[in-house]
Amino acid sequence: MTHIAASRKARQRRVMLTVSAALSAVVLFVAGTAWGFTSYINDTIGRVNAGTAGTPASGPLNVLLAGVDQRSGLTRRQQLALHVGSAVSSNSDTMMLIHVSGDRSRVTVISIPRDSWVSIPGHGMSKINAAYGLGGPKLVVQTVEQNTGLTINDFVQVNFLGFVRVIDALGGVNICLPFAVDDSYSGLHLSKGVHHVSGITALAYARDRHSFATSDLARIQDQQRLLSSMLSEAISSGTLANPVKLNRFLRAALSAIKVDQGLNVAALADQMRGISASNVRFMTVPLSNYNYQTPTGELAVLWDAKQSQALFSELKNDKPATKPKPAHGHARTAGHTLHRRQVPVEVWNGTLVGGLSASTGADLSRLGFPVKSGLTWPVHDISQTLIEYPPGDLAGAKLVKKVIPGGSLKQVKGLAKVRVLLGATGYSVSSGTATPTPGASSTGVPSATAAQNACH
Repeated sequence: MTHIAASRKARQRRVMLTVSAALSAVVLFVAGTAWGFTSYINDTIGRVNAGTAGTPASGPLNVLLAGVDQRSGLTRRQQLALHVGSAVSSNSDTMMLIHVSGDRSRVTVISIPRDSWVSIPGHGMSKINAAYGLGGPKLVVQTVEQNTGLTINDFVQVNFLGFVRVIDALGGVNICLPFAVDDSYSGLHLSKGVHHVSGITALAYARDRHSFATSDLARIQDQQRLLSSMLSEAISSGTLANPVKLNRFLRAALSAIKVDQGLNVAALADQMRGISASNVRFMTVPLSNYNYQTPTGELAVLWDAKQSQALFSELKNDKPATKPKPAHGHARTAGHTLHRRQVPVEVWNGTLVGGLSASTGADLSRLGFPVKSGLTWPVHDISQTLIEYPPGDLAGAKLVKKVIPGGSLKQVKGLAKVRVLLGATGYSVSSGTATPTPGASSTGVPSATAAQNACH
């Protein structure tokens, strides 16, 4: 069990690291507005062979961005400052699909959750982030094409250290915190409000999954907001108009990414000069289940088949992507939803009352929770019922507490799901209400422009 917990912790750390790294490269595409890219970029930038269709002479363009856990160039001091360690993953833990309209008037950035349970060509069903380790950039492209129905024209790969360098080259960015954050995992310690931060602190913000109720899915939106701030900073700070600043920024950006062999970065940026922050829209793939238990026992997320198909169809036909309504039966607040069936629960009996776990589990199951019950705790002297949850799953725990109001919430590291530890008091199950759960995961498509997202 200790080994499993350690492996899980290491995996979560890798997720936090590489997700944030991808943000820097998107700026090269969504902020091509006045950067004045020169032809030397195409000769300098690193290249990979992703087997994409190539940039069309005209019409819409789909660029796939993947963040890969590469930390070459980090000193030990930098590793400590960034709270990243030295382990390297073979998976791609960030994916963004960037759709550029045929008339180059708008950009739509679709975040694809790294735990999406999809079909990987030649390998069956698995989490989408496994594609990179199984077959490199080519298999990543094939996987996204198969599951979206879109043709991928170009591919961008981002490394970890580049994120910090790009932020610092911009002179820092603004981030907005709705509440104070004190997260030892990412190293983020900031008060509530607006902060202008350097690359290291911005990375900690992008990595933080423990301070928000919905973990990775909530973090996607934080990263989208950070990317929006990067875009606004690049435009407003004078970086694009100042040759010295621009040169420093381009050098940082070029060190952060590699692109497919046929991608003409300078030409693409030149085509996109007219795009502003208000023309760049961020979304997330619509989800139907963010706590899907796979046949192998892992937790993954499932796409909403109908809504995701509608979204990708709009992009395929080069129409502005619309924001679908949440599925029936889901609670909703500020673009976020959480359903009881998305919260798997283990029920343990910590008392001498026979059958309490089984009966409580049956009650929870009737209310819609996926339940594993009939479990007996090693000791039987628990006084008050506890609703324990892993870091990042506070929203699910609160949903359980709505129907077990006498239970006390407690965060416990190493858990895979919510655990109800029944005590002598506080174990009664009520019907609860389908009221909104703040910060729950998205099953629709949160949508905002870069201008709306940016922290000012």
